[in-house]
Amino acid sequence: MDEKLTIFIAVTSAAVVLQMLILAGMFFAVRSLTSHLKTVTDEVKSQALPLIESGKSLEADVKRLLETSSPKIALVLDNAAAITTTAHSGIDRVESTLNDVLDRARLQVIRADEMVTRAMDQLEETSEKVAHSVTSPVKHASGIVQGVRTGFGTYFGQKRPRERCPSDEMFI
Repeated sequence: MDEKLTIFIAVTSAAVVLQMLILAGMFFAVRSLTSHLKTVTDEVKSQALPLIESGKSLEADVKRLLETSSPKIALVLDNAAAITTTAHSGIDRVESTLNDVLDRARLQVIRADEMVTRAMDQLEETSEKVAHSVTSPVKHASGIVQGVRTGFGTYFGQKRPRERCPSDEMFI
């Protein structure tokens, strides 16, 4: 029983460690995405602020800025969508695997409990049978010896003092 509990705890610990590693991977992916977004925003700021301050043909500059930045922004958004989709599918797989492991562990614990209960019942039944098969012949032999002793005592004329029963002390 202790071995199965240890196995159950080990499997649960492994599942928690696996989940921790997946979450750590997601953390590092989001952190790198954040740093990439920061560099893109810094680049946009560095290009947009001089244009606004210079006061040149703002419309042409904004159009040029949008043309140069839009592929980068689209790439960042596509990467973010891909990371989110991958994270969701990974988390779903881990969750289903953990649920399966926990269901199997519960089933094994139930089976182990039933086996222990049956073993204890059989052990109790066997001990009762052994006790009955040992004490029954001893009682019969004791009765025969008592009868033979009483017979010899009567035959040889010896009076045997009456044995006191525990119930005799209760009478006054």
